[in-house]
Amino acid sequence: MAENYTDPSGNTEAFRAFANTPEAEAPAAASRTPLLVGAAVVAVVLVVLVAWLALG
Repeated sequence: MAENYTDPSGNTEAFRAFANTPEAEAPAAASRTPLLVGAAVVAVVLVVLVAWLALG
């Protein structure tokens, strides 16, 4: 480890600054609704295709 490294826990002021830093907000999660609708449409199309091939 480099000798010029300063551990924030070794200095009260540095530790308080480190502990009180605000956390970055996570970006809002993307909606999964389009993915679910798309998967449902694909499933319905596959079921119809299999039924058409079986009965055709």
